[in-house]
Amino acid sequence: MRSGAGSLEETLARSDAPSGAPTSPRGHQGPGSTSASRAGTTVTHIPVLDHYREGNSLIHRLDPRVKLIITLAFIVAVTALPPGAWSSYLLCLLPVLVVVGLAGLNPLLVLRRSLVAIPFALAALTLVVTKEGTAVATIELARWSVSATYEGIVAFVTILVKAWLSVLTATALVSTTPFSDLVAALRTLRIPKVIVSVVSFMYRYVFVIVEEALRLHRAREARSANPTGSAGGSLLWRSRVLGGMIGSLFLRSYERSERIYAAMLSRGFDGDIRNMRMGALGLSDSLIIAASLAYLLAMLLLSHLQRGG
Repeated sequence: MRSGAGSLEETLARSDAPSGAPTSPRGHQGPGSTSASRAGTTVTHIPVLDHYREGNSLIHRLDPRVKLIITLAFIVAVTALPPGAWSSYLLCLLPVLVVVGLAGLNPLLVLRRSLVAIPFALAALTLVVTKEGTAVATIELARWSVSATYEGIVAFVTILVKAWLSVLTATALVSTTPFSDLVAALRTLRIPKVIVSVVSFMYRYVFVIVEEALRLHRAREARSANPTGSAGGSLLWRSRVLGGMIGSLFLRSYERSERIYAAMLSRGFDGDIRNMRMGALGLSDSLIIAASLAYLLAMLLLSHLQRGG
């Protein structure tokens, strides 16, 4: 796709910095947040892939390392909760709701994004009929009898709630922290540089790959239109064309990665994502982390005491 400003690929080539890290300043919503118009050419982005919401709340101003540490500790604590600890799950939900309120996020938007965990958690639905326990319902299927047990239902609902709470917390994190700050926080917390580099490049170029796929889709629609206004072709033809599109997208992505790799090497890239050095955590940051960890520890102890009682 050409314009007066050149192709999208040429624009990306000019914008590739030596580090290969996202260079968006604080407050920028990332490469996929809006539609950008450059020299008369509209570049369509995918906003669903970028969840950051700009703001000036207390949560937004927190050090990204603090938010990342608390989020990871929260997910670990939720995972460690025993099955059926419903009161503890409510205690987990309470601080997330407080964070969403303090950050000024749209609760419905956060809820809708957190529901992405539900389809994956449904994989545990078989526990309802495979886990041994007290039968609450029995279904006769020809020669077989399938019984749903109370223990199986509790196990399935527990997995569903834990997955939802974890994704809800991660959604609150990415909605209040720019991705570039998260990458810097990961590197400062001594996460291996290979992981940080892979995450950084994946985030930067996933929008480019999606836009490439959209262009292929538009090209297919333009070449298979009929007078009724819908794309023609049988299901077999569509499947064959889709396979060709996937193969073409893979080859284009592979060739692009080779060009980017060669360009990074020529700029002296050594695999390390370099960012502005973050200062030491202040006393208030340490107190927030300590208070959060104490809350999570108390919640875990309470849940296990209630289960033992």
